Formats: sequence, C-alpha cells, structure tokens
Amino acid sequence: MAQSYYDVLGVKRGASEKEVRSAYRRLARKLHPDVNPGDNAAEAKFKEVTGAYEVLSDPEKRRKYDQYGDKWEYADQIEEMQRRRGARFAGGNGGFQTFDVGDVGDLGNVFTSFFGRGGGARTMSRRGTDVQQPLEVTLEEAFHGTTRTLELLSQEPCPTCGGSGQIAGATCHTCQGYGQMQRPRRLEVKIPAGVTTGSKVRVAQEGQPGIGGGQRGDLLLVVTVRPHPRFERKGDDLYEDVDVPVTVAVLGGEVEVRTVTAKVMLKVPPMTQNGRAFKLAGLGMPRLNKEGKGDLHARARIRLPEHLDDQQRKLFEELRAAGV
Repeated sequence: MAQSYYDVLGVKRGASEKEVRSAYRRLARKLHPDVNPGDNAAEAKFKEVTGAYEVLSDPEKRRKYDQYGDKWEYADQIEEMQRRRGARFAGGNGGFQTFDVGDVGDLGNVFTSFFGRGGGARTMSRRGTDVQQPLEVTLEEAFHGTTRTLELLSQEPCPTCGGSGQIAGATCHTCQGYGQMQRPRRLEVKIPAGVTTGSKVRVAQEGQPGIGGGQRGDLLLVVTVRPHPRFERKGDDLYEDVDVPVTVAVLGGEVEVRTVTAKVMLKVPPMTQNGRAFKLAGLGMPRLNKEGKGDLHARARIRLPEHLDDQQRKLFEELRAAGV
C-alpha cells in the first residue's frame, strides 16, 4: 500500500498549514535534484514529496484527499454521480418518474427510457457535458510547454443495441441495459508554455457524448503548477533569493543568478542592503498566449562568513572600532 501524503511529508493527519509547509521546505532542500545531481532515488522522492505538498497545501484538495484517499482526483465525478442517482424528471401526466442513473456518467439512458424510440416519440438532441480533469506540471514544464499522454475511459454508445439499452424489447446483454459502454483510449495533449495554476486547457469534443446525436462535450484540463524550492511565482514574474557575500555587498562585485534555463551574472553595487531586489527584465515566465516573458526579481540575501581566521577577525574588529 502506498504511503499516505501525510506520511510522505512526515506530519500528522491534523497538521496545520504551517506545519505542512515547513515539512515540505525541509524535505525539498534535502532532496532537490540540484542538491543531489544524478541521484535518481532522491529525484523520485522529491517528486513524491512535492506531489504530497501540492495536495495538502490546498484546502479543497486536502478535503477531497481526506474523504476519498488516493481517488481524490475523481472526487468531482464521484460527487456528481452521487447527485445524479435517483434524479427526478417530470412525466407526461404532470407527475414525476424516478430513474436510477447508476454509473453511466450521463443522462442519455434516462431520456431514452423516458421518451422511448420510435412510436412518434420526439428525439431530443443535447450537447454532451464538459469533463474536468486535474493536471499537474512542474514550473519547468510550465516554462517550456509540455505534452501529456492521458489514459481516458470514454462513454460510447453500445454497438449491439445502438445506445437504446434494449433489443427487441429485452435488455441488451452487452451493456446490461445502460446503452453506453466504457472504452479505454490514449490521448496526447499539448500544454502551452506559460500556464499557471488555474489555467484550463480545452480539448475539443473529448468530454461526455451528446444526447440524441448531439455534439460531444469538451475535456478541460485544470492545471496546477507545483511549488518550486527556488523560485516564487507571481503572475508571469519570478522571485529568487540570491546569496551575496558580505564583502561583495559592501564593496560591490558580481554574483551568479540561476534562471529557469541558464546562469547569468548580476552586477551588485557597493553597499547593497539585505533584501534589495534587482529586476532582470524578460527572464521570468512566458506570457500565456502572448508575446514576451515576465521578469526575474533577484533578492539579495547577504551571506556572512561561517568561519574567520585570526587576521580576518582582526580586520572585523578594526571595522567595529571604527564605528562601521
């Protein structure tokens, strides 16, 4: 049995948001691929930790996970199906008939059984409902764009009864009267560069089948960009803390800044204070469906020496004596 997300982060089930965030940051610093180059086990563990944090740090996703466990991603579909069970529709005599929709996933059978086929019954045509599915990407994948191969279960009309659920007045043995059958298939989808959490990638006519010959609905991939241990994203801009040695902060110089794709040198002016931000134009995230990129903001984090020899200590003492 796979570890629960709480066990992955090493926190209790009732852990606060702050405890979850602290646990993730501690593990991310230890397991990040930049810290463990070539260590596949550490990289796999890092992805596992990041996935657990992405769920437990989001109140709605955490609620779904606590209720449905490893099936939390299908919570919306499960709850929708539960809502549809026992749906009531007005009958021709002004009263109501009750239908058990079961696990079909759409209302095609209900309308078929209500209006019938032939005998002068009116054929209703309705577009199929859209289907939403969560999709996680890394910050790097959001920067470059990526592709995903999805494993889907499509609802298709039963080939034996043509979707009616009956053959010569008897229940169709192939679909057990549902009129629909699930068929597995693979679908490759392009995720454009610049997506952010909440972006929806629409895949036309890959949702639920229509009713009465109506057009199939769409598949909506709801994107979540995983948190990154180095970069903080705000819109199309990225923010990063950059270590600046105390001597460079005082006297000026250059420090290395890592962007998503490369390393650049940042010129630091003399007497740079801790926390000062430098804007590197055009080095942020691509703008979704637009030209150009956001900016990268490098925040100076003054790094003090961890050890001093006698001469260095003497120099600092002289600076203190001089009132610096």
